[in-house]
Amino acid sequence: MADTVLYDLTEGLATITLNRSDAMNALNIDTKVALRDALLEAAEDPAVRAVLLTGSGQRAFCVGQDLKEHIGLLAADREGSGEGSTMSTVALHYNPIVTAIAGMPKPVVAAVNGVAAGAGAGFAFAADYRIVADTAAFNTSFAGVALTADSGVSWTLQRLIGYGRAADLLLSPRNIGAQEALELGIAHKVVPADELADEAAAVARRLAEGPTAAYAAIKESLAFAAGHTLTESLAMEDELQRRAGASDDHVIAVNAFVKKEKPRFIGR
Repeated sequence: MADTVLYDLTEGLATITLNRSDAMNALNIDTKVALRDALLEAAEDPAVRAVLLTGSGQRAFCVGQDLKEHIGLLAADREGSGEGSTMSTVALHYNPIVTAIAGMPKPVVAAVNGVAAGAGAGFAFAADYRIVADTAAFNTSFAGVALTADSGVSWTLQRLIGYGRAADLLLSPRNIGAQEALELGIAHKVVPADELADEAAAVARRLAEGPTAAYAAIKESLAFAAGHTLTESLAMEDELQRRAGASDDHVIAVNAFVKKEKPRFIGR
């Protein structure tokens, strides 16, 4: 793993940290590749039962595309000396990253420690939980550099806050402070900045101790229902519930309930 992204697995919790605080965790090519690969590793590793995604430093979670690198690549492409379209990064990096976050078969908690802009906001929106420092802010920022939404923002943001508000924030980008993000429904919880790491880790650890297979089924059912009819969603619920009912964790939970004990899930 490149040092632009740190990866730690402890007691079922994979912590993935964007590690370019000097550049506000902006996404250059190395960082995008490392983040994509870290997320895929977490998704495939059965020892990982929850993921915590955050940024290093206090200023930024992730400000999106590294425009200093981008402008050089853009100029090279226009001169014909580049290796191809700079915008191929959407297909090569951003789409796989967001797919890995949203499709992660375990819960993903975003600890938003500072500004989350552009693709950085998109990564946070794709997570299951957003625990936000009171000093943090969100900004779609795409229109400010004459681009359209990417990183799943056109899909995730309107599902979080509705079409009208999403259109407003995309067409007229501005900083959304932590309290406004909470009121809009972007943030699940806002905490003092110096408490963010502990609070987000506590949420992620609780999820890591939970019924991982059931969580995966819940995420799958929500994603499916977002684009299907009630009848189709009921059929999917039936299929997923049969799968969950056959899990070891379900047997553990039922036995613990009968015995009035706390279940100790094993994640399968």
